[in-house]
Amino acid sequence: MTSTASDRNFPVRTFGGPTALFEYGGLRFLTDPTFDAPGDYPRGEGRFLTKTAPSSGTPADLGPVDAVLLSHDEHPDNLDTSGRALLAEVPLTLTTLGGAERLGGTARGLAAWDTYELTRPDGGTVTVTATPAQHGPEGCEPVSGVVIGFLLTAPDLPTVYISGDNASLDVVAQIAERGGPVDTALLFAGGARIGIFDNALLTLDSAQAAQAAELLGVRRVVPVHFDSWAHFTEGREEIVKAFEAAGLTDRLDLAGN
Repeated sequence: MTSTASDRNFPVRTFGGPTALFEYGGLRFLTDPTFDAPGDYPRGEGRFLTKTAPSSGTPADLGPVDAVLLSHDEHPDNLDTSGRALLAEVPLTLTTLGGAERLGGTARGLAAWDTYELTRPDGGTVTVTATPAQHGPEGCEPVSGVVIGFLLTAPDLPTVYISGDNASLDVVAQIAERGGPVDTALLFAGGARIGIFDNALLTLDSAQAAQAAELLGVRRVVPVHFDSWAHFTEGREEIVKAFEAAGLTDRLDLAGN
């Protein structure tokens, strides 16, 4: 069975930060739920992250959610108080091994390249594969924590990739080699920096997002996690310019942002 135009052009609704809602194979997926109000969110040891803008919707706007794809649970810009409350209401949360232990409930932990199969309403299946993600420079995990991304595949549907908080193009190349080509990629692309690791990037910046699009062979990139927080160093304007410079404007989908 081949994919239809509607399969390939499924809408992605973004809410600000890393939070996006989309339907794939008749199942409704939500990424990194964050709906709390703007303000300072403690990170311990006197540090905090500042949310600068409200989400564009509330959990009540979501409708049914079949699964949350949670890249990691340890940072308030990826999972906040309202997001945690939401997890209790959804039938499945896929996240890191450590995250599943901390969250309990319906959370299921995956290591990189582990898979989880979901049954579709039409009787088919969607396979979710956890992908590696590097939340900073090499060796950052003891400080920034373990993060995963996700590949969604089905025999009759185009491949979807959600990067999670990843700052490494080498990681993207691994994913392209094992899981590419990718049709739609949700790339966390704000060029996050908070002063640690000599102020190194903690997520892809705009130019790297364009490079990731080329590596993955994507047809469509939906950038997320580039707005609503003070630690993002690049936003919509920089993303547009980077994709223009790379000759990839036709692949950029900012309709939901």
